Amino acid sequence: MPSQVAAVPAASSAEAEAHFAAEFRFEADCWDVHDALSRGAVDFVLLDVRSAELYARGHVPGAIHLPHGKLVESKLAAWPVDTLFVTYCAGPHCNGAARGALRLARLGRPVKIMAGGVTGWIDEGFELATAPVEA
Repeated sequence: MPSQVAAVPAASSAEAEAHFAAEFRFEADCWDVHDALSRGAVDFVLLDVRSAELYARGHVPGAIHLPHGKLVESKLAAWPVDTLFVTYCAGPHCNGAARGALRLARLGRPVKIMAGGVTGWIDEGFELATAPVEA
């Protein structure tokens, strides 16, 4: 009797290649975001889409706080329509980054998610910045 892993056959190599290649169109990882920020090669806007309290407690340095529920066209007017946004939230257990990415996509904005969120950032050994809690 096969294991649950092997019970459903794996996709063909061509299907697997297409699937995994497509993931890079939707996600960036913490390491690549950190590398871009460290080198000053920032060709995207990094959005922390969590609550003000969580952002204040610790966020990726250089991230802009804009909760996913407040992602509306008027808040994005400062950036050209072809600006790439990268959203993140608490981590893999949180769907806030996906909620923010969906809102941005519906507004016609290019968007990716930073896979792993704050949890992934910390797991990589990167530091968080803090800020006063917004009133």
